[in-house]
Amino acid sequence: MTEADVRKGMPPVKLSREEFERRYKRQFIDPAFAPLQRELDAVVGAAWDAYSHSRKAPLTRKAGAGFSDPDYDIAVDWLDARANILAAQRRHDDAQETPRILVINGSARSEHTCPGEMSKTWRLVELAESVFVEMGFAVDILDLSRLASEFGKTIHPCKSCVSTAMPLCHWPCSCYPNYSLGQTGNWMNEIYPLWVAAHGILIVTPVNWYHVPSGLKAMIDRMVCADGGNPDPTSTQGKKADAAKAMELNAARALGNAVRLARSGCLQEPGTGLQDPNPK
Repeated sequence: MTEADVRKGMPPVKLSREEFERRYKRQFIDPAFAPLQRELDAVVGAAWDAYSHSRKAPLTRKAGAGFSDPDYDIAVDWLDARANILAAQRRHDDAQETPRILVINGSARSEHTCPGEMSKTWRLVELAESVFVEMGFAVDILDLSRLASEFGKTIHPCKSCVSTAMPLCHWPCSCYPNYSLGQTGNWMNEIYPLWVAAHGILIVTPVNWYHVPSGLKAMIDRMVCADGGNPDPTSTQGKKADAAKAMELNAARALGNAVRLARSGCLQEPGTGLQDPNPK
């Protein structure tokens, strides 16, 4: 079997200092910022330092016990998300807790921004909530219209890390936030526990242009890590594709060896004697 091959060759995306500053300052176009240019220059300088040194996760701590590499510097954001998911799982499993239903509004329409009117989907969500409450369920509402109407709510796109190697897809997702690229406001870290705590999920959505709304699609894409994602980012040293591919290849080799041994009659018990009967 061939060794892991990480394929590269796409055009570079690194910005010059001038282009970075031009793009970064776009968010301060309001004249209210005009008297603050000196302060903004200092902020831009700090942001450039983070960008140029690719500080994706500026706040980290040692992973500690329970991880394959306890000395790995793991993002505090990821550890917080993990802790919240584990707490949600305990609530889900607690027989003394009231069963929970998560109702999701998939529409982007809102009265708080254009079009200036609530969606029909939201009205259906409210109807469903009242029915579930009457039935004795606890109800959580996830309103995806807030992606378009509330400051700081973002669902960044899934990068399909699993297409490189399954171990590279971490649970919860470790792709975001990426502070050096300004990819913050990572709402998914709040959404994951809602899904985990729920005993039932109702998605209410319109069909926009022959498809689900983009916010709902983005959320579903980012939920893929919940289905078999790697719970130990230290095992791949973060997002190192070569390490993840090596893990996957080693697992495939072990499985292939087990199959060959079983066929040859040399494998008597599962998990024993995983030596290649025909070593190269």
